[in-house]
Amino acid sequence: MGGAKSAVDLMESSSEVHFSGFHTDGFEQREASIEQPTTSATEMYNQPFVIGVAGGAASGKKTVCDMIVQQLHDQRVVLVNQDSFYNNLSEEERSRVQDYNFDHPDAFDTGELLRVMDKLKHGEAVDIPKYDFKSYKTDTLRRVNPSDVIILEGILVFHDPRVRELMNMKIFVDTDADVRLARRIRRDTSEKDRDIGVILDQYSKFVKPAFDDFILPTKKYADIIIPRGGDNHVAIDLIVQHIRTKLGQHDLCKIYPNLYVIQSTFQIRGMHTLIRDAQITKHDFVFYSDRLIRLVVEHGLGHLPFTEKQVITPTGSVYTGVDFCKRLCGVSVIRSGESMENALRACCKGIKIGKILIHREGDNGEQLIYEKLPNDISERHVLLLDPILGTGNSAVHAISLLIRKGVPESNIIFLNLISAPKGVHVVCKSFPRIKIVTSEIEIGLNEDFRVIPGMGEFGDRYFGTDDDDEQVVVASQK
Repeated sequence: MGGAKSAVDLMESSSEVHFSGFHTDGFEQREASIEQPTTSATEMYNQPFVIGVAGGAASGKKTVCDMIVQQLHDQRVVLVNQDSFYNNLSEEERSRVQDYNFDHPDAFDTGELLRVMDKLKHGEAVDIPKYDFKSYKTDTLRRVNPSDVIILEGILVFHDPRVRELMNMKIFVDTDADVRLARRIRRDTSEKDRDIGVILDQYSKFVKPAFDDFILPTKKYADIIIPRGGDNHVAIDLIVQHIRTKLGQHDLCKIYPNLYVIQSTFQIRGMHTLIRDAQITKHDFVFYSDRLIRLVVEHGLGHLPFTEKQVITPTGSVYTGVDFCKRLCGVSVIRSGESMENALRACCKGIKIGKILIHREGDNGEQLIYEKLPNDISERHVLLLDPILGTGNSAVHAISLLIRKGVPESNIIFLNLISAPKGVHVVCKSFPRIKIVTSEIEIGLNEDFRVIPGMGEFGDRYFGTDDDDEQVVVASQK
């Protein structure tokens, strides 16, 4: 680029800039530190939702798990039983099995359980032992594939803090002791071919003391306590609803409550597929990009404040609705950000849009070289427009400029089409009170700090220019 003058010429040759405003109270002005990107691609995988289900023996844990699995029939769910991880008994222990306490924490191979859960959480298939309660040892293995939901069930799954830390939700099934004993007698006589006298002796000698000493104290760690077990359909329905809500969130949304990812549909995925295709025509790229941008803008506008308003309908009835936020402006990061202006104008009649130009110099950060913003921007809500959030450096500079101009951090909504996890971390940690609205989270960045899988240089593809034809490359995937 020849100098600041050419940037000004570029700005003045663009469409006229208009302004409007919105009044707010107070702000905290600060300069954000810029975190440098990593030098390798970021590998991301979807973390499964892990549910722990504990409770006394024969409390109905298995029934609760089966009902959750049945209601989540459209998700990949795997059930892991703590019973699979009993220690193999030695020959001497088998000869005196009536004296062995299967309800004590030491009866389980917790190390193996942790190894299996770690593999499943990292998206790896794993072999889980199948314990034989007649030979008292592992006889076979069963292959378990990665899943969206992992349910870990057992009497003592809350006992070890290392196991508890793996769980996103902890459920304790609370059933009356008499009911549990009756179920245990029925189960052990039919399934394990045990004598009722042996069952009662084992219950009084091991089961009840272990429940009082080890199982019941873990009830305090539960997020949800279900009385009556599988008979409590209301509780199970609420649990499934909560699980579905969590499954619909990206992992980063669980970390940063100010990050909003538009709920994906086949339409949205289809449009992403089209604009990411290197062979798509410019006309189609612009058409489907505009459709996606419009969705992002509409979603972002939904986070603006509103006031209640009543109107009289043509039938003479009163309709109670809301009034839109009026003192508002957009700010586009040139050049790619300008691709989002038409959608913003289509959604907000007469909205005024300012501009920021940031020139990239190497990989050591960004340098602001031009800005044209309304004088009273501190009194407005600002929609910051940039289709790609990569390393987050350009975004941090743009947001820092807005804050220096007096815009409260909480009044900034950052709209983009795709976001790399690195950029999300940088922006959300630097500015925890802004909102980011995006349509999709990417895998990460490659060694050149480019978003992957990405969609290339968005500005060049949208406006039909090449890097060789443009000396000023701004608002790229950085």
